[in-house]
Amino acid sequence: MSSVSDLFAQEHAVPLAEALRPKTLDEVIGQQHLLGPGKPLRLAFEARKPHSLIFWGPPGVGKTTLARLMADAFDAEFLALSAVFSGVKDIREAVARAEAVRAQTGRSTILFVDEVHRFNKAQQDAFLPYVEEGLLTLVGATTENPSFEVNSALLSRASVYVLNPLSTEEMGLLFERACAKALQGFTFDDDARDRLIGQADGDARRLINLLEQTRTAATTAKRTHIDGAFIDNTLAQSLRRFDKGGEAFYDQISALHKSVRGSNPDAALYWFCRMLDGGTDPRYLARRIVRMAWEDIGLADPRAAQVAGAAAETFERLGSPEGELALAEAVIYLAMAAKSNAAYVAYNAARAFVAKDGSRPVPLHLRNAPTRLMKELDYGKDYRYAHDEAGGYAAGENYFPDGMPPVAWYKPVDRGLEIKIGEKLAHLQELDRQALKNAKK
Repeated sequence: MSSVSDLFAQEHAVPLAEALRPKTLDEVIGQQHLLGPGKPLRLAFEARKPHSLIFWGPPGVGKTTLARLMADAFDAEFLALSAVFSGVKDIREAVARAEAVRAQTGRSTILFVDEVHRFNKAQQDAFLPYVEEGLLTLVGATTENPSFEVNSALLSRASVYVLNPLSTEEMGLLFERACAKALQGFTFDDDARDRLIGQADGDARRLINLLEQTRTAATTAKRTHIDGAFIDNTLAQSLRRFDKGGEAFYDQISALHKSVRGSNPDAALYWFCRMLDGGTDPRYLARRIVRMAWEDIGLADPRAAQVAGAAAETFERLGSPEGELALAEAVIYLAMAAKSNAAYVAYNAARAFVAKDGSRPVPLHLRNAPTRLMKELDYGKDYRYAHDEAGGYAAGENYFPDGMPPVAWYKPVDRGLEIKIGEKLAHLQELDRQALKNAKK
């Protein structure tokens, strides 16, 4: 009968990632929208005709694995570069290697470039001649949107395949496979299983690393049964997969902003907490919350800007985690406030007009006249002081440059305080119409 020590002696025999690496396409977990029967990547494998492509997706979803399987399926040489550590010199060496392989064996070469978006334009362009002549089949992997990060010449020669994070069910399959193949002798309760899968957050590589850490911790503790408390006590808390400068970051801030705009406080709180959980700087969130108040609530509820500003100031005073409550309350207030982008639209329209229009002179009656000469030149002449007019309004007065076409950029919405603003604006416009009508008599 094996002792407990015997069970742990095999711990370092084979790295868990290597033991679990898929050997065939059917062993790949996830990406069924690409690998299922009749799906595009499955068809490409079955056709045995390699073509240059780019895998776009978050970390740990199989980009490197699929590139290696392509080389096996097409009986091609596999070369790998990391754009983080490589330059044009490395590209030239890869090309020379590919030329030697073709000369000696007649085999083609698949060049896998991890983090391809890290190459600059000149480095990306260096691939083009060899991709076009068929010496290299380029397989790029990127966590960033290729539309922004890969130059158009290279992008036009490669198919883009979008890879998704693994679902909870798919992560469960990976967990069971790991237990069956490389963690024999260990048992996990449901709580431990759920905690590991939750911390991995759709990243297969992270789940494998967490399981490796768990195996090491269990070895040290000389235990074979692992529960949720053991996971909490022995593993460092992993942050959710979150690239603070990447696609996921901007997708999540977009979701937060749109949830506030859509008046859904629960969804807004969810995305707010997701971003905090992902490690984003609360000060960045505070700035965005203030922006939301001015852009999407506007004059329908001017208190929203005060609440947002006060929340940002409170966070500066209290810091984390206490100050985060103030930001959360601001998110809820903004989500439930009356919405108007009328001022935002008016501002953008006015800026666009001014950018295209000429520099129209200020009418004489609106000019400042601090000197005698200016007064003699009629600066300020016939200006009507609004406070001296009936109702404090100079009906019919023109405040635009002479000859400027009529504009109506600001159009209050019928929500919140802008209902009253709209009513007042309509009243003042009617006074202007009456004044102009009387002036023509």
